Amino acid sequence: MKDATYYLLKALGVRSVRFVTSGNSNVIRGKAVTLESLKDVWDGGIGFTQALQALPVMYDAVIVESGLGPVGEAYLIADWATLRPLPYAPSHARVFGDFHVDGKPWAYCARSFLQRVVERAGDAGLRLQAGFEYEFIVLEGRAPLQPIDDTVFAATQGADVGADLIDDVNEALDEQGVHVEQHYAESSPGQHELAVAPQDPVGAADANLIVRETVRAIAREHGLVASFLPKIFENAAGNGLHLNLSLWRDGTPAFADPSRPHGLSQEGEAFMAGVLEHLPALMGITVASANSYRRIRPHFWSGAFRAWGKDNREAAVRLPTGRHGTGPSHFELKTNDVTANPYLSLGAVITAGLDGLERGLSLPDPIQGDPGLLTEEERGARGVDALPTDLEEALRRLERDTVLKEAIGEDFLRSYLAVKRNEWEATKDLPLEDQVAMLLERY
Repeated sequence: MKDATYYLLKALGVRSVRFVTSGNSNVIRGKAVTLESLKDVWDGGIGFTQALQALPVMYDAVIVESGLGPVGEAYLIADWATLRPLPYAPSHARVFGDFHVDGKPWAYCARSFLQRVVERAGDAGLRLQAGFEYEFIVLEGRAPLQPIDDTVFAATQGADVGADLIDDVNEALDEQGVHVEQHYAESSPGQHELAVAPQDPVGAADANLIVRETVRAIAREHGLVASFLPKIFENAAGNGLHLNLSLWRDGTPAFADPSRPHGLSQEGEAFMAGVLEHLPALMGITVASANSYRRIRPHFWSGAFRAWGKDNREAAVRLPTGRHGTGPSHFELKTNDVTANPYLSLGAVITAGLDGLERGLSLPDPIQGDPGLLTEEERGARGVDALPTDLEEALRRLERDTVLKEAIGEDFLRSYLAVKRNEWEATKDLPLEDQVAMLLERY
């Protein structure tokens, strides 16, 4: 396999292979090895400083409170099934992998954490499928950058302006095994959305990095800048990353049951209820920047309240009821964006759902309207409460959530909280334009 891969890559003109990962801030990072040296790292991986999980988004400086420092090496061991040539960098290929220290999975490895959670679901006889809907804004010109159009939701004019870019993006993604199901112009100026086909959770998290890298690289080829940053324009919609999750048992869908309330199976209801119960703590992971909370506001279809609803795009957890009365096949979590490490966030959401299953939780009545239009008394009577309005509050809720703490692990969570609290302090008081200037091209 090693020799066959070498000769195949050589025939394709590949000169270097990038070992790619992302840390607590979800900045995509990687190291490349030349093709001639690939055999030397085939089994043992490529070394990264363990301080990778102590770096905030703003700069490469170790956060001491993380418990990590300049000493220690973690080896990213390739998952060779993920090896793909890069259409936008023809002399390079990319591979994802898992961190190991002393021959064992590293406690701080988010991809390994997700794998453990998926295995836990498998032990319960469940298989999960996950898919993301990616929103991003395309900008042009020199600073200050301007959106490429000023159209509205699903405007065909916006689709026309971005057609060449989106066509090239879709083709490049397809070459990498990521298949776009739908694309359209979104609500904000210059904004587009790509809905990607669901797959196993680890594959979906890998695809998260693939989509971000590909969209930004293809935009550069077009002389443009693409950004997934949650909030770029004060008075326009932000960039979300809606997460869709479905349950399967014995090879068949396990989410729907037309004989039960809301068409949900008992397992589907309990899983959703677990996510809803843990949602305030999950937000410390799934919407993981000060900038994120500028997007999550009432009446912006971003999920500002802990509520669920059928086909309700203002609810944090939405249950699509299916085409032509076929019943729900999955649910959608709206409080998610690309500042979240996808391996950590997916693992945390699935952990919350499995907790709901193990405890047999039930859902409250659905909210079929905008919860932001209810009075405080009405929300209280219906079990609806406001979700965290800033990262600091969400991190406090995360730190107190024993289920998530136990699943993630004490050391890993310590590093995560330290990095995120440092980011919060550094960015919380910045005007939006300064946040954008700092983070636009990180995400």
